[in-house]
Amino acid sequence: MKLQNMSAVITGGASGLGLACARQLLARGVSVVIADHSAERGEAVIGSLGEHARFVKADVCDTEQMEHVFNVAESLGTLRALINCAGYGGAVRLVEKDGSPGSLEKFEDIVRVNVIGTFNSLRLAAVRMAKNEPIDGERGACVLTASVAAFDGQIGQVPYASAKAGIVGMTLVAARDLAHRQIRVCTIAPGIFDTPLLARLPENVKASLGASVPHPARLGHPDEFAMMALHILENPMLNGETIRLDGAIRMTPR
Repeated sequence: MKLQNMSAVITGGASGLGLACARQLLARGVSVVIADHSAERGEAVIGSLGEHARFVKADVCDTEQMEHVFNVAESLGTLRALINCAGYGGAVRLVEKDGSPGSLEKFEDIVRVNVIGTFNSLRLAAVRMAKNEPIDGERGACVLTASVAAFDGQIGQVPYASAKAGIVGMTLVAARDLAHRQIRVCTIAPGIFDTPLLARLPENVKASLGASVPHPARLGHPDEFAMMALHILENPMLNGETIRLDGAIRMTPR
């Protein structure tokens, strides 16, 4: 798909991986709508992104709010791309240290944001894209975000690993579902990336995490995630695939 004369929606786009994607798409001339639940982060970055960027505060699980996001995108140009980066994790043990059961509420919320939010964004984007005139046999493409935790989650990551595995499981089925509408779906499963989530950690801890990556022995850069996301959008043969972007790391149990 040629990245021109189009708009894109990036969920979770006000920081980290999503913001890197927004910057690279804008540099290619694509109009971008950032959807993020944090108005503070969104308003802090939108002024630096230029006239072809918009910020909309939205919960990815809220259909009405996400419909508004896509309406704004279509006002900027034909919607042909979705990059879904919205999600979060958290530690939940099945049996906590005090002997109590792990939090069902926290498990539900992590699965809700990651899995239900991804499905909601994907279905609403697909309806819009399905109405597009095809260009070179394509109406649109969607990039979802999982994690290496989907394959080798660590102790305490039961809800996060389950949620990201749900996105991996969604990918091929969604690609097959949308194939006759000429819409592609792929997922990126990043390893350890230098995002705001890790920024709170001490430098020695971040260095240790980076050293655990076989090669390159460092944290991933958000721009490297964005490079992969844009390549997926541009390469018409990439469909139904989950791509690990992790420097060959395989996470240990803890």
